[in-house]
Amino acid sequence: MIYLNIDSIQKTYRKGDFVLKNFSLKIPKGKIISLVGESGSGKSTLLRIIAGLENRDSGEIFLENTRILNPKENLVPGFEEIQLVFQEYHLYPKSTVEQNISRPLLLFEKEYRKARVEKLLNLLGLEIHRDKLPKELSGGQQQKVAIGRALSLEPQVLLLDEPFSSLDTIQRRELIAELKTMFDQLGVTVIFVTHDLDDALLMTDHLVIIQKGKLIQQGGAKEIFEKPKNLYAAKLFSHLNPIPDKTRTYIRPSDVQLFKTSGIPAKIMERKYLVHYNQLTVKLPGGEQWLIEDKKRIFEVGERVFLKWNASSEIKF
Repeated sequence: MIYLNIDSIQKTYRKGDFVLKNFSLKIPKGKIISLVGESGSGKSTLLRIIAGLENRDSGEIFLENTRILNPKENLVPGFEEIQLVFQEYHLYPKSTVEQNISRPLLLFEKEYRKARVEKLLNLLGLEIHRDKLPKELSGGQQQKVAIGRALSLEPQVLLLDEPFSSLDTIQRRELIAELKTMFDQLGVTVIFVTHDLDDALLMTDHLVIIQKGKLIQQGGAKEIFEKPKNLYAAKLFSHLNPIPDKTRTYIRPSDVQLFKTSGIPAKIMERKYLVHYNQLTVKLPGGEQWLIEDKKRIFEVGERVFLKWNASSEIKF
């Protein structure tokens, strides 16, 4: 059943310069999706429109049967059941963790406010930090507080606008895994915006790819990896090597097999030690340079290597 219906949204800042163009997306209740796209693709603008914080030129957004109003249609912009968490934490610096989370609940009954804050402190693992000020917390803990504050109103939809980009890799991965478990427990619908595919996949297997304001492709990661709709979607997953004499046909480095005696000859120009393999830059007979993966780490710079791949692994557009 469709819960959040984003229908034909268009947005321009200058005449003819579309930030979002005919963007439509239907999201079931409790679904977590990752919205992936490069900087300037319209991701943040879309989230602000969904949250009712920015005007759209045309199109409609419905949460079940409730239409989300533009700010110009609403005395107080925004919609309580849809909460947006920004990249910047926007915490009150002189308020404690507990006070920051409870601030949206100031007009609620004291007993409800106390119970709700306690639940969120427990879910987020922030009980021992309740009396600390934001400056006494790590970046990951500060982002937890910001998310806790957004969740205090029991929203039905949570929008995350690249909230982990300022964290280091270890912090980011640990926090995403922790939050995903919490979102599943709460049953909240989540749109997680990122330009990092690894982060997107840690949060959920369901991807929505946006390019220049248009929805390019959506679906499971395996489906998109194997059958990308365009070159941009394919390149999100890995580098692509253009196959000589085949127009708009490519092979991924991971699909190229390396041999010492037979195949297409290539000379190794450069070698980089990466976590799971050596990345080799090789030159083909026609002068093309490819990236390939030496998983056994047996080849050296200056050596000749022979390449093969299965035709079924080729990507064609």
